Amino acid sequence: MTIVEKILARATGRDSVKPGDVLEPAVDVAMSHENAALVINQFDEVFKGTGLEQKVWDPNKIAIILDHRVPAESAKTATNQKKIRNFVKSNRITKFHDVRSDQGGICHQILAENGYVKPGYVVVGTDSHTTTHGAFGAFAFGIGATEMASVWSLGVVLNVEVPETIKVIVNGKLRDNVYPKDLILHIIGKMTNQGANFKVIEFHGEAIRNMPMSGRLVLSNMSVEAGATAGIIPGDEETELYLRVEGAHNSITPVLPDDDAKYCQIIEIDANSFEPQIACPHTVDNVKPISEVKGVKIDQIVIGSCTNGRLDDLEIAAEILKGKKVATDTRMLIFPASWEIYKLAMKQGLLEIFTDSGAVIMNPGCGCCLGVHQGAIGDGEVALSTTNRNFKGRMGNPKGDVYLCSPAVAATSAITGEITSPSKGVNNG
Repeated sequence: MTIVEKILARATGRDSVKPGDVLEPAVDVAMSHENAALVINQFDEVFKGTGLEQKVWDPNKIAIILDHRVPAESAKTATNQKKIRNFVKSNRITKFHDVRSDQGGICHQILAENGYVKPGYVVVGTDSHTTTHGAFGAFAFGIGATEMASVWSLGVVLNVEVPETIKVIVNGKLRDNVYPKDLILHIIGKMTNQGANFKVIEFHGEAIRNMPMSGRLVLSNMSVEAGATAGIIPGDEETELYLRVEGAHNSITPVLPDDDAKYCQIIEIDANSFEPQIACPHTVDNVKPISEVKGVKIDQIVIGSCTNGRLDDLEIAAEILKGKKVATDTRMLIFPASWEIYKLAMKQGLLEIFTDSGAVIMNPGCGCCLGVHQGAIGDGEVALSTTNRNFKGRMGNPKGDVYLCSPAVAATSAITGEITSPSKGVNNG
């Protein structure tokens, strides 16, 4: 069996499963953010008229993180957040992260840095980028509010069809100035945004084994942009080390595919065969090598998000920006993925480097990425971002263009004011 088949077999108490089987797997972690308000509405409907006590199946397995519109930008958002807080209290939900600098951040980073996800888990979230947590060797995927209401009620996901698996083998070592973000953009460009529809991508190879957890999270996070239900990386020493550092005390047992596991497709990639990659408007699979798009003028640079807002992303950007200035006609926004990362960046002096260069530091959150809270672009403006989507309307304006890149490309381009390869070096005085 593949990894996802083994996980689903365990979660349903079976010896084996195969693609096409329809199951109801037990859930280990169920995550929502502000859309928990919608889930609560559906949850109320489940119990209406039944006479049963209205309570969640397991308050210790539900995680709710406020992150998309923080601090609240409107009375409506504030009221919904209040509704969520009241629900959390009445149901004694333990994994709640409010709008606080001692516990908050983007949901996918919070789950990771708190050690909430372990190999072999079934993780569901009312967010498409729940795929992020496949980096821990878990089966993690997004579901809707109605589906989540049933999970809160029953502790299982209804009608899950066992997916086929695509095996992606990344051989060798990435070039200098090429990062995991470039790798996943390259893969999405090859596969297209529908190439892995209703399938799981399982990542293997030397480049993956030598990749830190921060890079693995990038790959799993953006697997959904190829249409994948999930992107899974086998657990290993790096997985265990990361989870131990984040406070995991229980046993950590990786789930590995069998030697004779059946894959619907096998893709091999030479990690040294490509330069930095850029996803061009208006689809994530419209990927080109940076040499083909260099020189495009940029109005706004964004570094952050659940994809590339981790400490090493900020360190890469700060090293490039130190002692330099953001181009005169370019704005730069930095939003770390969590307050923990924010504080570490502050202690290391990274935030001072950014502000000295002319960048604006934002609180951890998702608003800028999807364009609902802070950081919108104007009509005809062009943004270059380390986020994960560039559809029309992303960053708040269907009349703007969004390009996607790595933190190194973003930082280098901020100095020149146009798309620039980090391998070229920059000088602005």
